[in-house]
Amino acid sequence: MDEGARQTRPARRPGRLVGHVLGIPVFLHPSMLLLALLVTVVYGGYVQSELGLPGPFAYAVGFGFVVCLLGSVLLHELGHAVTAKRFGIGVRGITLELLGGWTEMDRDAPTPRIDALVSLAGPAVSFALGGLATAAAFALPDRTVAGEIAFQLAASNVIVAIFNVLPGLPLDGGRALRAGLWALIKDRNRATEAAAWAGRGIALLTGAAVFTLYRLNVITLFGLIFILLVVFTLWQGAGQSIRLARMTRRFPLVDLSALARPLYAVPSGTPLAEAQRRADAEGRAKDTLAVADASGRVVALVDTAGAAAVPADRRPWVSVDTVARDLGRLPALALGLSGEQVVRAVQAHPGAQYVVTSGEDVVGVLHVADLAELLEPRRTARRPAPN
Repeated sequence: MDEGARQTRPARRPGRLVGHVLGIPVFLHPSMLLLALLVTVVYGGYVQSELGLPGPFAYAVGFGFVVCLLGSVLLHELGHAVTAKRFGIGVRGITLELLGGWTEMDRDAPTPRIDALVSLAGPAVSFALGGLATAAAFALPDRTVAGEIAFQLAASNVIVAIFNVLPGLPLDGGRALRAGLWALIKDRNRATEAAAWAGRGIALLTGAAVFTLYRLNVITLFGLIFILLVVFTLWQGAGQSIRLARMTRRFPLVDLSALARPLYAVPSGTPLAEAQRRADAEGRAKDTLAVADASGRVVALVDTAGAAAVPADRRPWVSVDTVARDLGRLPALALGLSGEQVVRAVQAHPGAQYVVTSGEDVVGVLHVADLAELLEPRRTARRPAPN
């Protein structure tokens, strides 16, 4: 299953770079190795029983089919990537994983039309590959290795293309549906949420259908498990789309001047217990504890988690400097950034604290927990935000 071209900014890509195609980095997720093993064994066993080939050669054919499948998935994703680049959208890479692949772009499509074209480019490639493989299957002799591989490629590409054009996120058809709703209601976030709920509906219907087919002995237990894994992935992807839409809707609420916690600076060498006592006494306990040099310039921030990890009976003997981080090692956010710019910066440089600056002056500290509480109040309502 292909999860569609999607915009993500992972802190660490879960895959190994295996090369570049048309200048686009291609990554292989470790889960793809599991799929390669399963397909090699299952298809190799099928070839051995149906065509009477010796075991080693049959499994070599199974591995060759895996390579063909990977090529098909890669071409599908290149359909998304090349179309995105055609419209000036940067492509960070293509990742091939257990249930297909995904294309990471550096920004969203600027218009519904471009969103729809980028989304449907992948299924168009799969339909084309399926048509070519079908023609090859008819042209090649029956019960031959080439004929069997052509037939399997035709079936897999057509099935992938049909499934991916179903109108529900995170499928490509869901992105096309989102584009249509976006053009109609002029609100991309509401359109995303509606298309994602459609995706969850498709997941439920697919799950019900596959259970029925299994009970009728139409598919095997292996097929049931595999399709249920696809259904679970679809459900999770739709949930992520809903979450992202709700977060994005709240981007205008992000105001660094309001979110940044003020600094409460103590001289370098101050015992941690004394620094916390002073902050409590002045009603500044929620402010960010900072370390200042002899001239009064803030040079470091006390790490909240590090300070909390120091036992209370040791805090009078531990200097704030030992649980502080130099300002130069912390990511900085300039006052005045938009909500989207703040979120982009946080995703690009994950951390717990961000120095908020105005020119060369440090005016406060953004705690990522505060940002999360603002963007996702439903998820953070059950757990207290750390001080």
